Amino acid sequence: MGAAPATPRRPPEGNTTVRLGLLGCGNVGSALVALLDEQRTAITARTGLHLEVARVGVADVTKPRPVTLADGVLTADLDRVVEDAAVDVVVEVMGGLEPAGRLVLAALGAGKPVVTGNKELLAARSPELLDAAAKAGVDLLFEAAVAGAIPLVRPLRESLAGDRLERIVGIVNGTTNFILTRMSESGQSFEEALAEAQSLGYAERDPTADVEGFDAAAKAAIIASVAFGVDVRADDVHREGITGLSVDDIAMAERLGYTVKLLAVAEAVGDEIAVRVHPAMVPHDHPLAAVREAFNAVFVEGAAAGELMFYGRGAGGRPTASAVLGDVIDAATNLRQGSSWGLAGLVPARIRPIDELESQYYLTVDVLDRPGVLEKVAAATARHRVSIRQMEQLGMGDEARLVLVTHMARERDVQATLDDLRQLDVVDRVGTFLRVIGPERT
Repeated sequence: MGAAPATPRRPPEGNTTVRLGLLGCGNVGSALVALLDEQRTAITARTGLHLEVARVGVADVTKPRPVTLADGVLTADLDRVVEDAAVDVVVEVMGGLEPAGRLVLAALGAGKPVVTGNKELLAARSPELLDAAAKAGVDLLFEAAVAGAIPLVRPLRESLAGDRLERIVGIVNGTTNFILTRMSESGQSFEEALAEAQSLGYAERDPTADVEGFDAAAKAAIIASVAFGVDVRADDVHREGITGLSVDDIAMAERLGYTVKLLAVAEAVGDEIAVRVHPAMVPHDHPLAAVREAFNAVFVEGAAAGELMFYGRGAGGRPTASAVLGDVIDAATNLRQGSSWGLAGLVPARIRPIDELESQYYLTVDVLDRPGVLEKVAAATARHRVSIRQMEQLGMGDEARLVLVTHMARERDVQATLDDLRQLDVVDRVGTFLRVIGPERT
């Protein structure tokens, strides 16, 4: 016989104080504490709630922090934060899969709402966590896990709940957007732009999660799950990073009327969901092309609402803490009212393979500069039903570089074309391969 579901904890009737337990007090956690101190009076005036930090669990209690906490609040015993009867809402801002996953499940099992910004955890275990929250009848809120301060999860699950969402395309990693902006506007190499991003604190010492697309893939999985009500994990997301891009690629894209961005794309294709992260060429007149530096933006297409765009700071302590605080207020309000928001029961997703993707493509092919080369290249593209929309030829001494932009084509046909081109005796190298957003729809 299974255990009875936890009874949601509710503050005593008439008590407006909601006590928070924080797991983690790093960049975001410290910013959240500071923001609470700054906004406490305004929050109470607007909501009637008094939010108080009761416990803060950290790995090292001796580490200097930019905020002051009351005596006895800080603890190295993370379980104590969850188990403390005085804690009403648990806020997880420590990151990582463990012990965060165990602690979040323990909090939900104890009937305590949880607010988290942990994209890695949600992308790996969201159905389990959401089901646990539903069984306990409490909130699991995660606005900060997707796009920092940008409100996206709430509009997707509330404002657009009555619409049939078709496609979501977004710039959801500020580090890569900063790097690509520098490569485009200043002509910096990838290595130079990355070094600047690291010096400004936009990129970690080990930037792999950002530049190889792992961070964006985790966010894409969360977006797809919320938007389409299906179980999408990070491993379901086709992922490509930006490390293979050169300044020449960026410059040629600009010359052709495009800006290169690392995009997260989630779309419904029949009864399947296509989810992917990769660099793409975006037309200059598309709203996403104008998103610069470390900013994020997400473009949403709905059957009824049409096109919407959400834009703002996607990272940083205070912007992310702002999103966390918004969720905390929602969770505290729902706790007092005895209600909760649920996204349990995600159905298994049918993931559309990347080979079935239809898009336009940008290709570069280095060939010997001699008569008959174009005919051989054209024959290879025609053999796989890949139609060329635009072509330029650049001289390089004894060689030439062919720059091709296709009409809409199936990915597997384009990949087969590339395989054939590599076998031609007149082809020295098949270079850059990028997908193109418009003017035909990807």
